[in-house]
Amino acid sequence: MSVPDKRRALAAELAAAAAAYQEAAVIPHCPKCAEPCCRLNKLVLELTWKQVRVFWRLDEARKAFDRRLAAGQGPQEIRAGNGLYYAHGKPCPAYDDAGSCRVYGQEIKPPGCSDFPVYEDGGVVMADLRCEAVDLAALAPWLARAAGPGARIVQTADKTFPFLVTLAVKPAPGKGGARRRPRG
Repeated sequence: MSVPDKRRALAAELAAAAAAYQEAAVIPHCPKCAEPCCRLNKLVLELTWKQVRVFWRLDEARKAFDRRLAAGQGPQEIRAGNGLYYAHGKPCPAYDDAGSCRVYGQEIKPPGCSDFPVYEDGGVVMADLRCEAVDLAALAPWLARAAGPGARIVQTADKTFPFLVTLAVKPAPGKGGARRRPRG
């Protein structure tokens, strides 16, 4: 297997492990969370026009909505950019106060809702510690199992945003990892 193929395979394994961790540890915590991400205080949703139209129950054309938004007359929590919309600061309209989502499990659910707070990105796993359900001590073994025997998980906090932690897989020595320097 070529190096790029190995990297893609590892990224796929890490993505599956991150999703399994979320299914087992994060999602069961959501109904009792003190700060649900659906309130969009911590999470910024990247949305398509279709999602905005459905979530905010709009019946106007996109051009009319964009004009209204640009004039400051649209929902204050939405910003347009790069052909998409970004929502932050007010609860997602698909989220209700009972802690349930009317688009959960549907294709229209934004990827950011499924990915937050643990997701694979470029061959590493990102963990957002603003989510109270994330436990790095529990997450690292999930990833180590996915990476295979002898793999180590190295954690690094982002300098600008210390709540974002990168979990990278380092191979076991002798498997393309650290090599001993000859004594001389």
